[in-house]
Amino acid sequence: MAKARTKGTTGTTGTKESASSGFIPPHGGYQDLLSYQKALIVYDATLYFCNRNFSKFDRTREQMIQAARSGKQNILEGSEASGTSKETEIKLTNTARASLKELLEDYRDFMRNRGIEEWESDHRYALRLRQLNRTPGANYGTFKKAIEHSDRDCRLNQGDVLFARSADRAIGKRFLERRWPA
Repeated sequence: MAKARTKGTTGTTGTKESASSGFIPPHGGYQDLLSYQKALIVYDATLYFCNRNFSKFDRTREQMIQAARSGKQNILEGSEASGTSKETEIKLTNTARASLKELLEDYRDFMRNRGIEEWESDHRYALRLRQLNRTPGANYGTFKKAIEHSDRDCRLNQGDVLFARSADRAIGKRFLERRWPA
């Protein structure tokens, strides 16, 4: 079976079955999915956030990292399953979305428990992060300065909230574009 390598993150193959594969329709290529790209940024930012804000023995740290990982991995698995089962693809994509929603709520809990208010949509930092988020091919490096800024309570938490929302919107957009059956 011929496989074509897709552009993606170092260390992964992200192969996509070629159209000439025959019986099983083309699938894979998860690294080209906007939802996967956003979820990867969320995962990397969450690792940084958790390592900076929680002890390595803190249960919340493990839950947040696992939720971020689950969001990313379920998009990958759903993409790979898409050639043989749309139902499985939809279920895995929905699991990814639920994991990212759980993570978003963990960030909001963190902020609420520390008296940090969520930015309004017209806050200058929120506007800047949304502008960066529209950068074609954005990755962790695109947001590194904002994520790793010394004023972590202000920027990092808010940035992760925005990233999680963005990944959720990308997943929702994917559902609409695919026009999957109900």
